[in-house]
Amino acid sequence: MKLLRTIRLDPSDTFIFERAAEPGEWAVSGSFLFWDENPAELEGKARVAFRSGFLGVQSLGFSTLVQIVEAGEAERLAAVDTLAQHLVTTFGAPSPVEAKAAAEEEFAFASSLCVHPIDTLIAIHRTQENGEIREAFRSLRPKNGPKPLRAFAFLDVEGEDDAVEDHIDLATLGQETKP
Repeated sequence: MKLLRTIRLDPSDTFIFERAAEPGEWAVSGSFLFWDENPAELEGKARVAFRSGFLGVQSLGFSTLVQIVEAGEAERLAAVDTLAQHLVTTFGAPSPVEAKAAAEEEFAFASSLCVHPIDTLIAIHRTQENGEIREAFRSLRPKNGPKPLRAFAFLDVEGEDDAVEDHIDLATLGQETKP
């Protein structure tokens, strides 16, 4: 089976989120964290987490990107149990049974996002429309098949209908006047 794991290509998650997920944590979308929030009133790091954060299950930290990976049933069950425990102790779920059912639903949804090949990266964009939270997901894959990802790599992006073309000349940026 396939599940989502957090990945960190650069240190940006550590300063854009209040709490960054550690690389390699099992991940879910985490939208349930915002059900009682008014996204229009969120500011700063909380607003960034709402808009673009996947939830790392172990730390309850956020990650901008997750990676599709192969997982065994024992790993899935352990991740579900970890999330269920957090739902009881941190979020006040009414019972362990209900918490486990909710955690199972979160992982079932996360697994449904894994329709792409292993190592595909997934990004989330969350909005609020008419009082409901909407999620849009983009997949990012290396051009010409899998290869090790670096902080700067060329990727095919799926699901970005309104892509804006920016042309940045990195060589010129590096030669700009220095003090």
